[in-house]
Amino acid sequence: MRKLLIGLLVLGFTTQGFAQITKTEKLSEVIIVATNYKYLNQVGQDEIAIPVKLLQRKVATYDIKTSDFYDDEYDFYSVSFFIPEGKVLAAYDKDGKIIRTIEKYKDIALPKSVVNGVVKRFPGWTIAKDAYLVSYHHKKGVDKKYKLTLENGDKRMKLKMDAQGNFL
Repeated sequence: MRKLLIGLLVLGFTTQGFAQITKTEKLSEVIIVATNYKYLNQVGQDEIAIPVKLLQRKVATYDIKTSDFYDDEYDFYSVSFFIPEGKVLAAYDKDGKIIRTIEKYKDIALPKSVVNGVVKRFPGWTIAKDAYLVSYHHKKGVDKKYKLTLENGDKRMKLKMDAQGNFL
């Protein structure tokens, strides 16, 4: 009986030892290309709402060359991106670089600079609606604006601000 138990124990360890042998495979090479890093750097990813960040990253990482309508013949392509909070119309060149975008987001979390600017100048007023507008051009840069609707009782006021909290 003792020899049988020792034999089963040795057999159990040897089968597990063979299970640990792994076969090595050579994987294909992965190339990461950051073609639209300038767009992400200029639109800024620091103090903006999460849905805006996610959509802008989706626009920056979109590969126009893998789309069904891609053809080397055309100089640029217009692609629309939508989420419930906003939309982006982006123009890409034939290499996949972003030429320009027009973006509009509604009722998103506002940056502290904008909220502080409103509270300082209009105490007692609340922000009823907001729209964040971004226009990017690869040569001209980026322009960011906030359109706000303020309410105080039955009074309403519309105003525009830039991303630093300055009134336009």
